[in-house]
Amino acid sequence: MPKRILQGVVVSDKQEKTIVVKVERRFTHPLLKKTVRRTKNYHAHDEDNHCKVGDTVLIEETRPLSRLKRWAVVETGVKA
Repeated sequence: MPKRILQGVVVSDKQEKTIVVKVERRFTHPLLKKTVRRTKNYHAHDEDNHCKVGDTVLIEETRPLSRLKRWAVVETGVKA
């Protein structure tokens, strides 16, 4: 099964080797036919502490690394 890759914005880098990434998804509401935005925060592993708040990053699904971390940073896009 392929690993999922999500794109989001770093909202916290206070933890050691961990970042919190806010991922936004958009979909059309089935009844109202209006575009709805939903956001979710993911804890991701950042081995070298390169990512800073505001950076756009790609995260990939991995094995469980801790109680909350199941994602790892693949690449950092736009710097804040």
